[in-house]
Amino acid sequence: MSSFVSPADAGLSTDRLILRTWTAGEVAAVLDGRRLAYWAEDFPAEGDRVIAGLFGEHPGWLGEYGHRQIVERSTGLVIGSIGLFWPPSDGTLEIGYGVVASRRGHGYASEAARALTRFALTAPGVHTVSAEVELSNPPSLRVLEKAGFQRYSSEENLARFRATR
Repeated sequence: MSSFVSPADAGLSTDRLILRTWTAGEVAAVLDGRRLAYWAEDFPAEGDRVIAGLFGEHPGWLGEYGHRQIVERSTGLVIGSIGLFWPPSDGTLEIGYGVVASRRGHGYASEAARALTRFALTAPGVHTVSAEVELSNPPSLRVLEKAGFQRYSSEENLARFRATR
């Protein structure tokens, strides 16, 4: 069984991925610990559970410029999530992402980050997408570099990146 993709979400895609908004049923399934047939065997990861738990406090994260599930086109399976922390602060949005362990190392996170960043920079009043990554997480640092982000500062164990219009 493949995942549902609405016509609105179909436009936010890459050659290998579809980035689609979460449904209320998917959020409930994550929170209740239920599995859906179109999820990769190791989805949701811990970060997905944390984000799903925060949607109630931050309903804007489920909007057009919010969080999305990463769907692998070849299988139709949800393999991770990526999101923008809406609303923007002084024209800047923060991005966060995660791909399940079984799909890491294939460039999916960078591909998704590139697509969502391009989309985010079309939002009214948004001129920058930022991210913070612990220096002890080299794969995540590489994701942002491959996605076209520029590192603009590092302090202690944290690197800050941004992409601009």
